[in-house]
Amino acid sequence: MGQLPKVTWFRLDLYNWEGFWYVGDHLPGAMDAKSNFQAKDDDVLLTSSVKTGTTWLKAIIPTIMNPKGRKDDGSDDPSLKHHPNELTPSLELGFYKVNLNPVGTHTQHPDLSHMPSPRLFRTHIPYTSLSESVKTSACKIVYITRESRDPKDTFVSSWHFVNAFIGDQGIDPWPFKNAYGSFCNGVHAAGPFHDHVLGSWRESIKRPEMIYFMRNEDMKKDPKGEVKKLACFLGRPFEKEEEVEKVLWRRGIVGDWKNHFTDEMKGKLDQLTAMKFEGSGLDFGY
Repeated sequence: MGQLPKVTWFRLDLYNWEGFWYVGDHLPGAMDAKSNFQAKDDDVLLTSSVKTGTTWLKAIIPTIMNPKGRKDDGSDDPSLKHHPNELTPSLELGFYKVNLNPVGTHTQHPDLSHMPSPRLFRTHIPYTSLSESVKTSACKIVYITRESRDPKDTFVSSWHFVNAFIGDQGIDPWPFKNAYGSFCNGVHAAGPFHDHVLGSWRESIKRPEMIYFMRNEDMKKDPKGEVKKLACFLGRPFEKEEEVEKVLWRRGIVGDWKNHFTDEMKGKLDQLTAMKFEGSGLDFGY
């Protein structure tokens, strides 16, 4: 890590590895996961940038993958007994979050042999930096972004999250304008945001059987339809309509950016997003 580009992101150190920024204590796990994680053909990975509304998917995917949980009274639904983070554990922040020894190498690697199949994982690692075993296996990747064409809510959610974290330490809040400038420059955890989204979007076009790209705006418009498509992608199609209802018990909230953005800020980020996504198929609407 000592040789990597480094910046201070408010009070946190960020390191740039393979074109993306990582919080210092998150990076070793990401590096170790790329080098040592061995994907299985029936694995499912939920991938995203940070603060993009993954909580409901962390609950829905385990329910879809567990037929007992979506039938009868749903009493076997794993999401009723476990937190979503337990059902879909993180690669780099869980299994592979390891300490470095004094010479900068990893001391141990996790043993995942105890996990029953299909294994479910989540990660903020961009597609380009995932383990090669992920890219060459038949595993499934579900990529979720809050508003692919409109990252303002993602930014505000991240800003709230950072301020909540530092507030517990008695530190003054991070000024909104400073955080906004950093986000627009791509300097933030798992940033640049636009590059993170585009990497998975483009790969989903090339390999739709491997990567399912989900957008919260689509989920808001047609929740039943989107969950049905997700279940088919995962190889667990619904047999009855009532099964769909049993997994639609979480909702995301968007639109908070309107309480924080000036017209100038909105215009600048909209223009940046339109420029970044131009020609990708994600640029409609501007």
